[in-house]
Amino acid sequence: MKVELLRYTPDGEKLIASAAKLCYSPVGISDIEENLENKNVEKFLDVLVNLGHESPIEHVNFTFGVEGVSRTLTHQLVRHRIASYSQQSQRYVKLDQFEYIIPPSIAKNPQAKKLFVNAMEEDQRYYNEITQILFEKYFREYLEQGVKEKEAKQKSEKQAIEDARYVFPNACETKIVFTMNARTLLNFFRLRTCNRAQWEIRALAIEMLKTVKKVYPTLFKNAGPACLKGHCPEGNMTCGKIIEVRNKFKGI
Repeated sequence: MKVELLRYTPDGEKLIASAAKLCYSPVGISDIEENLENKNVEKFLDVLVNLGHESPIEHVNFTFGVEGVSRTLTHQLVRHRIASYSQQSQRYVKLDQFEYIIPPSIAKNPQAKKLFVNAMEEDQRYYNEITQILFEKYFREYLEQGVKEKEAKQKSEKQAIEDARYVFPNACETKIVFTMNARTLLNFFRLRTCNRAQWEIRALAIEMLKTVKKVYPTLFKNAGPACLKGHCPEGNMTCGKIIEVRNKFKGI
């Protein structure tokens, strides 16, 4: 898994403090950044957190580039709807040899791993065969319609892989660029860094948290699973490791 912070709003913490200052004082727009030194910025951010007033946090955005993850992960990721996503398309990109993600529980079990790898290799073979069968069909039809050979090949391949991709598994590796505002990120961290989250998206969330904390430590100093600030919201489904979790995120 590779996680990169491609872009982020510059002076984000100061921007949030400025927006918050406008909400709680009689100053005009031209004065909202006056006297906002580091200590005052941190004070405003603490006030926002304590009051639960998170709307000013939405003014700051982060764009991540991620690769080496499965479509199982991205199916979960895009459920966070207040975000923008651009994912590598299996409709337009022909995968002559697709990469795949092996869950740790399978990777550690020789028998299970062998079956898993065999299944991936079969998927690739079926994809190749189906693509070829459909390509030949479409190519012949285009030539009969008088389409030039070069154009006929391009159109035929595109149509062939459009349907052949259905044979690919959720384990198929993918790449994605996405943008979230800070408020969405905090919610994402509360849900996805939890021990109850699926292992792969939890690993992604923790790497993202480490990355943004380096950029804006004050804004994300309390970020992490919900149990960092109170009781575990999972009820009977709790992992039962609240002290261990709290100690872990103190070091992130």
